[in-house]
Amino acid sequence: METFLLEGHPFVALCDLIKHQGWADCGGAAKALVADGLVEVNGQVETRKRCKIVAGQVVNFNGMKVVVKEGISPEIE
Repeated sequence: METFLLEGHPFVALCDLIKHQGWADCGGAAKALVADGLVEVNGQVETRKRCKIVAGQVVNFNGMKVVVKEGISPEIE
């Protein structure tokens, strides 16, 4: 299971998370996946494209899972 860090933000929109994870090529495609009922949040189908995903939630699409956590990515130098 992958991890997504909120980078100091209180939430991430579901469609933005899908796009960031590379599960969709663009925002429009991410929104279509959600609207088609292909994405689950905490084991339940979620059809709200801009649903606020907060720390502790798990998003699942096509067998891929990501857990959302508070935190900031370490700087790569």
